[in-house]
Amino acid sequence: MPEISPPSPPPETAHTLLDDAQGIAYGSFMASLSVVILTHLGFVTGQTAGAALLISYATGWGWAPVFFVINIPFYWFGWKRFGKVFVAKSLLAVTLNSVLVAILPNYISFSNLSPLLGAIMIGAFVGSGLIALFRHGASLGGIGIVGLYIQDATGFRAGWVQLIVDAVIFLVALLMLDPGAVLWSFLGAAVANLTIALNHRRDRYIV
Repeated sequence: MPEISPPSPPPETAHTLLDDAQGIAYGSFMASLSVVILTHLGFVTGQTAGAALLISYATGWGWAPVFFVINIPFYWFGWKRFGKVFVAKSLLAVTLNSVLVAILPNYISFSNLSPLLGAIMIGAFVGSGLIALFRHGASLGGIGIVGLYIQDATGFRAGWVQLIVDAVIFLVALLMLDPGAVLWSFLGAAVANLTIALNHRRDRYIV
């Protein structure tokens, strides 16, 4: 899942508590749907979500608890880079996402879902979900926070950190998964990144 820094709206346009609650709920729900489809199709994605998927595939452990646990160390970086409010919102989003991924399969199933449509759905769902989280000052934790921390400390661009991590995840995925599934996963990641790139524009949207 792509991860970038959330915007910081000026005080006069800041979201209310209710705004943040519905935004985080929506973002977490859409991201959860994308993970349900990912695991159903045996696809992978980048960042901590992708790392959790690989661990889940290799061990048989559930994605939800793995994702929740591997995000814990990243909250310290988030606290240092964005502050306690960002960490609290992100912890809420990650917890909600993990709970939803654990329970949603009890209420939804797919008897016929093509890899092409699945990849597009994954990208669209996670892209819109992450945009909602970013605009409400939250994230799903992970490598993006560390990338920004490294950028602040060393000048090495956060985008390159994320790109390197994603490259490693997809290379490992090629050793574990069917190459076709990895290619479809690339399509899903491309749709997600395109969705965010076209719609999460700080020069156009301040909240």
